[in-house]
Amino acid sequence: MPINKLVNKFPQQSYVRLNTVFYHGTDVVLLAKNLLGKLLVTNFWGVVTAARIVETEAYNGIVDKASHAYNGRRTKRTEIMYRQGGTAYVYLIYGIHHLFNIVTNVEGVPHAVLLRAAEPVWGTETMLLRTGKVKADYTLTKGPGNLSKALGISTAHTGYDLLGDEIFLLDDGLRYNEAQIIATPRIGVDYAGEDALLPYRFYVAGNKYVSGKVR
Repeated sequence: MPINKLVNKFPQQSYVRLNTVFYHGTDVVLLAKNLLGKLLVTNFWGVVTAARIVETEAYNGIVDKASHAYNGRRTKRTEIMYRQGGTAYVYLIYGIHHLFNIVTNVEGVPHAVLLRAAEPVWGTETMLLRTGKVKADYTLTKGPGNLSKALGISTAHTGYDLLGDEIFLLDDGLRYNEAQIIATPRIGVDYAGEDALLPYRFYVAGNKYVSGKVR
């Protein structure tokens, strides 16, 4: 489906696609915060789903012990993190959960933001079919594994260009004020020592789709 026709399917009036200027931002922590409220859209074979991002985590590359690229690590899986910002990085955990990350910054700097949760906006029926759920409650896109499954994202999509027409992000002008955004340490990175305490996780206060422990 052409991008202009796709955007017209949404109920709101004005959308701006996130571009290289946004994705090449050098402050991955700020970028993770600024992703709150943006729309993650998938368009596979003309089937469209979209969800509003409500929880993110920043990973600060080679200096961050919680990052897959810590200390300049380069493997077949992590090589994708060294591409230019605006590239999808999807990896598998526990053999079942596909986690969608956005590579940021310029080529050679392995910054990334994990999308942990989002609120369904478009294509809920499709999300239910993909997840095998019968009711569109808060569990549909709560947590990074559920989010990817609902939007049809898997490790097969790692390396995708987010400037393309299959996976991309939109800005419809929604902004959260500082009182609505909570910063906490990331989830499940105890192995990272002192870096596990960094306030690199952001979520929208009071949103029922937020995963993990809410403070």
